[in-house]
Amino acid sequence: MLCLSLLVLCFVNVNPSSRSIVHIVGGSSSPFSTRHLKVKKLEQQNIRPKKMGIVGEAHKVRVLGAGEKTIVLGHGFGTDQSVWKHLVPYLVNEYRVVLYDNMGAGSTNPEYFDFDRYSSLEGYAYDLIAILEELQINCCVYLGHSLSSMTGVVASIFRPDLFSKLILVSASPRFINTDDYYGGFESEEIEQLCQAMESNYKAWISGFAPLVVSGDMDSVAVQEFSRTLFNMRPDIALSVFRTVFTFDLRHFLSRVTVPCHIIQSSMDMSLPVSVSEYLHRNLGGKSIVEIMSTEGHLPHLSAPEATIPVLLRHIAHDITADGDA
Repeated sequence: MLCLSLLVLCFVNVNPSSRSIVHIVGGSSSPFSTRHLKVKKLEQQNIRPKKMGIVGEAHKVRVLGAGEKTIVLGHGFGTDQSVWKHLVPYLVNEYRVVLYDNMGAGSTNPEYFDFDRYSSLEGYAYDLIAILEELQINCCVYLGHSLSSMTGVVASIFRPDLFSKLILVSASPRFINTDDYYGGFESEEIEQLCQAMESNYKAWISGFAPLVVSGDMDSVAVQEFSRTLFNMRPDIALSVFRTVFTFDLRHFLSRVTVPCHIIQSSMDMSLPVSVSEYLHRNLGGKSIVEIMSTEGHLPHLSAPEATIPVLLRHIAHDITADGDA
């Protein structure tokens, strides 16, 4: 219950005034709601498995579709590539879609997890670059959630030629507050959450998952997130959690030249809207912010009917000179 009360406190501390200047989308009246989308039947030729190399096998890489443009999907902490199950059917008939699992996800071999390598996001970024190189992908649209959104940011600094644009869902360069930056958490709160994970990982999940997803334990999204969290080895989960909630990538942002599409929920207990605005102001290249009228840190899992149309629009359209997508 310790983590539950701490996370509720963080949710209450979100500054509502920071939401006033960004565009709100979604809802049943939105022209981008899923009733305006048609999912084409997945044709057999679009889901043939591609033989993977060593890197691809380690990361459970799957390549679907046969389009000319490649979309690479990266998942966040506590999930795996299955978190994109609502989005993939909308992509495979027009794009080549690459899915992979971050090392440490429950679907990967825990013996491959290097605690030193993955103590910073550079390790994840080098993995992403290795996957793209093994698949001989010269340029892609990269869509990353949370941990993977910032992985894409770092990878784009190392190899900007590999990315035509980054779509960053629930992205944060730093979760911990400083005197001049509001990330959403105090360092003491993160440490107490880590202690709760060490003490009783299963109990921690029962409190953490509903708050992060913004639902109750009976909801399908919370149950799905809980399942993938349970699949992680507890010591690995703790290590990844520490990495995610203690990194500080603010100094990297000015070096990002690839266009960035920044997307998040209007109500996310772990991510104040002011963080998206901070990214927008400090990234070195073009960027755009879109705040959806959704709740939770995983809107692509918990509110696909509102989130998928937004993602598809940002995938299809580039940032124009006047800042629209």
